[in-house]
Amino acid sequence: MFDFSEEQIKRYARHIILPEVGGIGQKKISQAKVLVIGAGGLGSPAIYYLAAAGVGNLGIVDFDNVDYSNLQRQILHTEDRVGIPKVESAAMTVKALNKDVNVTIYNTMINKDNVMDIVKDYDIILDGTDNFPTRFLINDACYFLVKNLYLQRC
Repeated sequence: MFDFSEEQIKRYARHIILPEVGGIGQKKISQAKVLVIGAGGLGSPAIYYLAAAGVGNLGIVDFDNVDYSNLQRQILHTEDRVGIPKVESAAMTVKALNKDVNVTIYNTMINKDNVMDIVKDYDIILDGTDNFPTRFLINDACYFLVKNLYLQRC
């Protein structure tokens, strides 16, 4: 009925047996399109848990590279990835955790010229940025595109 593979049934068994989620809810999770803006200290744990939960389509936006100073709090990244873009490192971690998640990366800074194009295809937007001008820009885009926006605390 829900077209789960045996492996997926084993992986998501705890969700499926929860009355609040069930097979229908897990199917919705697997069809969700979530965009996380920021793959640093705020976005890292969110991305990791969204992938673990089986969010089907995960977009990740960041413009920075992994640095040693990130490693104590940005759980997606590892020492062997220092110097590479955070979005690439994040995608590697997500794919290693859950091969069912489709990852789209945007190695760019969100700005007034690209925010609408990036946000438009997602159901839920999670703002993991750490500056107010960017947060206001993301909020405005979500308002005009009628998107669900969730803010991580700075």
